[in-house]
Amino acid sequence: MTTHFTSGVTNVTATGSGGKLKLPDPIKFHQQTLDFDQYTAGDWTITTTEAGTGSATEALTSADGGVLLLTNAAGDDDFDSLQWGAPYESYLYEAGKDFFFKCRVKVSDATQTDMIVGLHITDTTPVAAITDGIYFLKSDGSTTVSLVVNKDSSATTTSAGTMADDTWTTLGFYYSSKDRKFYIYKNNVQVGTSVNTNAPDDEEIALSFTIQNGEAVAKTMSIDYLAVGKERTAATEL
Repeated sequence: MTTHFTSGVTNVTATGSGGKLKLPDPIKFHQQTLDFDQYTAGDWTITTTEAGTGSATEALTSADGGVLLLTNAAGDDDFDSLQWGAPYESYLYEAGKDFFFKCRVKVSDATQTDMIVGLHITDTTPVAAITDGIYFLKSDGSTTVSLVVNKDSSATTTSAGTMADDTWTTLGFYYSSKDRKFYIYKNNVQVGTSVNTNAPDDEEIALSFTIQNGEAVAKTMSIDYLAVGKERTAATEL
């Protein structure tokens, strides 16, 4: 049964500029949700390696909910990497502010691929060289996907479970400023936690994802949605 709050509900103090709104203040979090009913290549910095037959492509595909399909060229270690707005990274981890990320993704081959999805600094060789970020990583030769919390190439890696060929998987984290932990979710179930020891607090990071072949066969990555948000600083949240 639906619960009705006819007088409204809010998430800020009564004396703040959003205190009289009859809905939660939308400025409380800096957030974005990409559902891929639309895709504009110019919104992204796209980096590819295309040593094998064919070319990397990024295109919407027919699927319920809106899906972006990445298809690699057919060389071993060929990859396709996208970063939102890069080189202008727009999120900065702060220990005193909540932070979340969620996505629904699948890869054609859960073993012979590298996959990255989350937030990290601008990088043209992400599988080899990310120095700062908070992201999910599935490495070539393994179906295990892990949350990586990485500062200056010092990383805390925590398993979130496994992926399967051509099977949708929902991945997410929620950083709680109250206990300074990252809560890790797979298919909407909490599967672990991570400490914030190596959280990248001195570098802005960008919404990013990458698919890299683990053999000389073209692999694909499908993305249903990406969502990210971080509490604003006290000076701008009201």
